[in-house]
Amino acid sequence: MATVIMAIAAILVGRLLGPELYGQYNLVLVVPTLLVLLTDLGINAGITKFAASLRVEGKGESVPGIVRYGMYFRLLIGIIVSILSLVFANYLTALINRPDFTFYVQIASISTIFQVIFGTANSAFVGLDKSEYNALTTNIQATAKTILQILLVLLGFNVTGALIGYVGGFIVASILGAIILFFRLLKPAEKSKAAPPHEGGYSQVLKLLARYGMPIYVSVVLAGLLPLYQQVVLAFFASDAAIGNFRAAANFLTLLSIVPSSITTALLPAFSKLESSKTEKVNVFFKRANKYTCLLIVPTTTLIVLFSKQIVQIIYGSGYTSASLFLSLGSLVYFLVIIGHLSLTSLFNGIGETRLTLNVTIINFLVLLILSPILAAAYDVVGAIMAALIAGISAASYSAYIASRKLKVQFDFGPTLRIYAISIFSSAIPLLLLFFTSLHSAIVLVAGTASYLMIFVTLMPLAGITGQKELKTLMQVTSKIPILKHVTRPVLEYQRRVILRFGGPRKSATQNSTGVEQ
Repeated sequence: MATVIMAIAAILVGRLLGPELYGQYNLVLVVPTLLVLLTDLGINAGITKFAASLRVEGKGESVPGIVRYGMYFRLLIGIIVSILSLVFANYLTALINRPDFTFYVQIASISTIFQVIFGTANSAFVGLDKSEYNALTTNIQATAKTILQILLVLLGFNVTGALIGYVGGFIVASILGAIILFFRLLKPAEKSKAAPPHEGGYSQVLKLLARYGMPIYVSVVLAGLLPLYQQVVLAFFASDAAIGNFRAAANFLTLLSIVPSSITTALLPAFSKLESSKTEKVNVFFKRANKYTCLLIVPTTTLIVLFSKQIVQIIYGSGYTSASLFLSLGSLVYFLVIIGHLSLTSLFNGIGETRLTLNVTIINFLVLLILSPILAAAYDVVGAIMAALIAGISAASYSAYIASRKLKVQFDFGPTLRIYAISIFSSAIPLLLLFFTSLHSAIVLVAGTASYLMIFVTLMPLAGITGQKELKTLMQVTSKIPILKHVTRPVLEYQRRVILRFGGPRKSATQNSTGVEQ
């Protein structure tokens, strides 16, 4: 929910500010985001892990000490970083190549300490098996930020108002999170006179947390640095308006990423139940998972590429002239699902091969690190996006190679290639609407999407991509993903009727008179 709220807020703020001011706002946020990312040191991951594991091991009395010491350390680091960033804001502007943004950076830097409290409290909530508080504080942060930003921008404060709203959201959520953590969860537990789990006390607890969390932290930092590095590079080679268009496209891609993130989240526990030594079982499950991922991602990405211009015009208005191109190019990385771009990460983590995930992240980071300034210098935003696409291709190719060589994973390209083929075929009517009519953007978007989906959904069973067995499995898989459950059920029912009417792939011998397997 919070992701949806923040994505919608970003779209509204972007529309209100316009491309140039919105570009300035996003450049300023590079500074506090980078500072928070670099100061975690794996403490949050350690808090989550040990708050959970110590309770399982029957050492729950040690948990309050772990959480408190972790919070105190992170709070100390947050205070120091906030003060330094306020004092040296004029030097930090060099990161974004905007020396006149000192005041903006000072405003944004105030958020650092509150982001530290917010992130640490949420890590503790997850470890204490109180995820409902994590959801509560995250939703409140997104809601408070959205309300404050829109109100202040409408009142004419522009970039300053958007930054104050950004800071305000974290202030509200961090205070609430700290109150819940210390007074509702830790204080009652400390009545049993809990103590740290090591004789060394404070220093030993911090070593314990850092030792566990550091490898995870390195991977998270590398992944988190990628979008920040892109914006730093663009600050030297692109205008504020171009960066605003780039961020507008990125906001929509964030909203789009809810679908693949939901899929990878759903796949992780399923892969976790498999043993890496049982190659045949892993292969069967992976082929099925990758096929279903393609079924959801390929048509969605195709529609984004086809109607990027209409989407941007409807959402942001005509001022964002370049955002549609950036949206189309940025979406192309999702076509890599055919080689496991989304499903392989869940497989690696699920069977305990987390080092492979780190290797993939490092490859992606290094390629982007090298290519971004080279291509951005020549082609500004388009160059930066192409660098990210090449990095994604390199990482996905390595991931597929190492999966097939080390884990003996096999790709079933027959069904997945047919998915791509019918996706291309289904684009015929939308392309006719785009190039041979002058209808309003909203009409083109609605009519084109409807015709595309109708053709695609009808061709799936006729091309042998889905049969009765697959439809039943898809029903079970999507029922576990709330965002997809209500959308896919009528579609799958329609495909079942297509199979019954036109034959489609071979029917199971165990089907009853209604076509449903027994």
